[in-house]
Amino acid sequence: MTTRFIDTHCHFDFPPFVDNERLSLHQAAQAGVEKIILPATEADNFARVSALAQQHDALYMALGLHPIVIEKHTDASLEQLDNYLSARPQKLVAIGEIGLDLWRDDPQFERQESLLTAQLMLAKRYDLPVILHSRRTHDKLVPHLKRQNLPRTGVIHGFAGSWVQAERFIQLGYKIGVGGTITYLRASKTRNVVAQLPLDALLLETDAPDMPLNGFQGQPNRPEQVARVFATLCELRPEPADVIANAIWRNTIALFTFTP
Repeated sequence: MTTRFIDTHCHFDFPPFVDNERLSLHQAAQAGVEKIILPATEADNFARVSALAQQHDALYMALGLHPIVIEKHTDASLEQLDNYLSARPQKLVAIGEIGLDLWRDDPQFERQESLLTAQLMLAKRYDLPVILHSRRTHDKLVPHLKRQNLPRTGVIHGFAGSWVQAERFIQLGYKIGVGGTITYLRASKTRNVVAQLPLDALLLETDAPDMPLNGFQGQPNRPEQVARVFATLCELRPEPADVIANAIWRNTIALFTFTP
């Protein structure tokens, strides 16, 4: 029996999926991927993300303004996001990808924080969970989440922090996104953390076409690889595979409201 998966983070509006959607979705389905959440990164691709979700049964969308392209976001971008959310489009399951990032040379961090606050407030207003990007910013993100105290919480996408950092997020009600990082033996810290966290705190994701798995470096990541992420997670965890699969499915359904 094929295990059922939900890829909670896949940029399906990027190459290599563009103009190849049906074949890509078929390959994902063959691996047991039944649903894929497609997070937007900027206002200019809201329409594309929305159209893809309407065209394909397996795709669901999140709308948000990503911190890594902070220079592309304006007050008009926020207004556009608010307008989309107020229309309550079908198959909208979250606000994302939003968050904080200190990877760039000029991160414009104060603007990032202001934008994050505005989007967390929108999540509260529209009663939606959030998909959070956090790179080198876990400790800076926690106070924002405490301050806004979202009723629906969300997921820390692509988590690669410490046990203590994961615990802080979980205590606030947030899930931890488990992706291809755990397939690398050198990522011992992340592997140890996901091996020991409460099972009800975990979700699966790929971040395709980014974050390729070990053995697939240099190739675009794909949603069907969530099955390999799961297999690695099963090697790291003490529970039987079916227990892990059922728990992660329940976690995902509980966080995101999937409507037809």
